[in-house]
Formats: sequence, C-alpha cells, structure tokens
Amino acid sequence: MSTAILRTERLRIRNWVETDRDLFHEINSDAEVMAYFPFRRSRPQSDALFDKLRNAIGETGFGFFAIALAENDRPLGFCGLARTDLEPILPDGTVEIGWRLARPHWGKGYVTEAAAGLLDHGFESCGLEEIVSFAVAGNVRSTAVMSRIGMRPDPARDFDHPRVPASHPHLVRHAFYAITRAQWQGRKAASGGR
Repeated sequence: MSTAILRTERLRIRNWVETDRDLFHEINSDAEVMAYFPFRRSRPQSDALFDKLRNAIGETGFGFFAIALAENDRPLGFCGLARTDLEPILPDGTVEIGWRLARPHWGKGYVTEAAAGLLDHGFESCGLEEIVSFAVAGNVRSTAVMSRIGMRPDPARDFDHPRVPASHPHLVRHAFYAITRAQWQGRKAASGGR
C-alpha cells in the first residue's frame, strides 16, 4: 500500500501502485468517462501514462494521484494538482486541479471530496497562490465540481485547447475556472475552518 499524500473523510489520496493498473486502464478506455476527450487509450498507452504519472509524483510531489477508499484502499479514479504545459495560453508554473473517476463511482461525491482536500493541500502545504481548472465548455459534470469546491468561472481566460485535433471541433473550447489563496481563505473562514 502506498503512503497517502493526504486523507479525507472517506478517501486516501496517494501515489499509484501496481494493482491500480486495471482501474487506470478502465478509466482511460471508457467511452463515457472519456466523452470529452478526443481519444481512448489502449492498454499499452494506458500503462505508459500510468508509469509517467507515478514517476512524476515520486519526483515532484505534483501530479494526478490515485483516489482510493480509506476503508480498503480500493482505487476509484484520480484527482491531482499538476503543473500545466500550455504556454503561452497559461504561464509557466500554473497549477491545475483535475480528476477522472471510474463510472461505477459517479454521483457519490468522491471527486468533490478529493478535490476540496487537494485545494487545502495546495494552498496550505504547497504555498500556491492560485489553482486553476478547465474543461470542455459542455462538460457540466466537471464544471459543477469546480463550482462546488469554490472555483469561479473566468470567461476572459476561456481558451481553445491547442492539442484537440480538428476532427473534434466540439471539444476545442475550454471553460476556465480558478480560485486564489485569498478566495480559498475566505471560504475556509466562512465555513468555520472546514
């Protein structure tokens, strides 16, 4: 069992372990989970990304962490803080929060719980000044999570994703959300520090 980066009420947020590979491939090849992405990953492609994510977390402490149930360490999906690589659209050093969850676990609040915990981690432990997120404009599941964790839409920063192929024009436009340290502190104070 991998050491948890952090724990929430129901979840362990941790680096990936070998036994997570099947779940990781399930997520990355599921047509509904990947509905807002222009591709699905084969098992070799999924395994390569799995290794890349696991190594990056080990080296930098940032990345897309596995989300697992606290009671039995069963993996559900991922959520993480990662440095973006979308210059010049987003400046170097910008940190995004993102997630993906296996379909059987949708609708149970796991992503919201994990993402809220990671915002706390990003601002308290990592000293970040702003955390951003973005999704295909029509991806209301993801933008609803962004709103629930206190992120605000910033339409002036919406953008066309440069890595979405022309064959998928409906996936190009991305809605941009962000939360600053000051906004996060205000939310924490208003909720009594929870």
